Amino acid sequence: MFLFKVENLTYYYPESERPALNNINLTVKEGEFLLVIGGSGSGKSSLARALAGLVPDFYGGKFGGKVFFNSHDLRKMDRRNLGKEIGIVFQDPEKQLVMLSVEAEIAFGLENLGLPPEDMLRRVAEVMGFLNLTPVKSEFTTNLSGGQKQKLALAAILAMQPRVLILDEPTSQLDPMSAEELLNLVKRLNEEMGYTIILIEQRLERCFHLADRILVMENGRIVKEGPAEEVARWEVENSLPFVPPVARFFASLQQPRLPLTIKEGRQALGRYFSVSGPQGGHQPSRQTLPNLLRKPVKKKKVLLEPEPASQLKDVWFTYPNGREALRGINLSVKKSEFVVVLGENAAGKSTLLKQMAGLLQPGRGSVVVAGKDTRKISSRELAREVGYLAQNPNNYLFCDTVEQELLFTLNNLGLSCEDRAVEILLERLDIARYRKVNPRDLSSGERQRVALAAVLVARPKILLLDEPTRGLDYRLKNELGLLLRELAQEGLSVVLVTHDVEFCAEHAARVIIMFDGRIIADGPPEEILNGSLFYSPQMNRLFKGYAQGVLTVQDGIRALALNGDFPYVVQA
Repeated sequence: MFLFKVENLTYYYPESERPALNNINLTVKEGEFLLVIGGSGSGKSSLARALAGLVPDFYGGKFGGKVFFNSHDLRKMDRRNLGKEIGIVFQDPEKQLVMLSVEAEIAFGLENLGLPPEDMLRRVAEVMGFLNLTPVKSEFTTNLSGGQKQKLALAAILAMQPRVLILDEPTSQLDPMSAEELLNLVKRLNEEMGYTIILIEQRLERCFHLADRILVMENGRIVKEGPAEEVARWEVENSLPFVPPVARFFASLQQPRLPLTIKEGRQALGRYFSVSGPQGGHQPSRQTLPNLLRKPVKKKKVLLEPEPASQLKDVWFTYPNGREALRGINLSVKKSEFVVVLGENAAGKSTLLKQMAGLLQPGRGSVVVAGKDTRKISSRELAREVGYLAQNPNNYLFCDTVEQELLFTLNNLGLSCEDRAVEILLERLDIARYRKVNPRDLSSGERQRVALAAVLVARPKILLLDEPTRGLDYRLKNELGLLLRELAQEGLSVVLVTHDVEFCAEHAARVIIMFDGRIIADGPPEEILNGSLFYSPQMNRLFKGYAQGVLTVQDGIRALALNGDFPYVVQA
């Protein structure tokens, strides 16, 4: 039985000349787990809004075609009944939170449904327990971390027990442990409770294998659909990036069968690294190839160590509510260094960046940026030295066009606009075509790049980025990583907070892990990520026990080549 049936759906946002959805035809079965993937701005979120009945009624614009839910025209259904049947969690949780406290937010939808108080209490208690929100049930929603807000938005929808759950990048702000926990819950909702799941996600290594069917979108169209293995092979053959590392690795080897999980991958990998055991059987060899895979860069001898771009000495910080966010932080960031900070939600990562940006003052200790104590310099003067991009890019966007956003930064800091500086930056971030577009009309990933451009245009010496990969697809994340590495080589110091371990493995020169306001690990990625329980990339888990220092797909291919057991042709 088809729960959704979409016929010739075309949709234009207001004042847009390009369709966000272009002649979409689609069916979704009752109880199906559907994963929607594609590039930033490809139409994924627009499709989710159409299936939830939000376009054009809520967003406006031009709408053509039909969307049927349970054989009923979606646009003719009563909005109240539709809300009971279809729940949607948006990319930006702050747009979905309306109440002051966690408990009140979860109960809000139930109050609108008119449920008896005893039923409301039971549902609120259940979802808070499922998502581990009980410890913060009385907290103000504005005081929650980005990840906690995302879990709260999901909890408020789950409490209404809809028939369909539409999730638009629900793990984008969650740490690896919380992301695994959330997706396991989504899997349970699908398999054990019969929920129909429509998931939009960029961190595909966590969910690719969970889907019954995958849709690939591009320019508002569905360009491919099918089971995960078929879609992964098609993506690699067509040089598309929307494939998790393990599947990409084995597809590159032209394997007849494509493993999708670490378990399946290790079973397939075992025969490449086997030696005869004492009884004539085969046992995995425990060879290690760290020096061959990642040779350390020889440091040039210098007479004097250069002054660090930023230095924190014994920094402690406590918020007004009594929460101790930083505990004795000692950190030195050198010029041209690319540092990635990992850690669970509320570990102190964002607070660390705010200290370095001068937005918060340490309770104890000192923070020196570009040779200046942040307590003795004005925020305006510090802004010329430090570029800071917070988690929510919408906080940076208030001009009428993308170009004006960049010019505002220059004018606000009293900086001159060098010849073609704005145009070159827009081209480097692949947003030049949106130069005259209102940034609020762009997708989440596109807005993220506009906000980054507005920070970079001031040519800071230190760049602080809080979750910049949120909302970016694999291709754009790789382009961002390459850009940041180029900027670091040009002399810019980059400190980046993220939950994206795969991005960290590909691009970081130094990795820091935080826990409970402290730095618990600090070093090169092959040392910090190798063998980690939660902070290791897929390829490292795949090669565990076979080769050390494997963090990326290319590392894995080199490990096989060095092992000499390489029967398949590797695709370029």
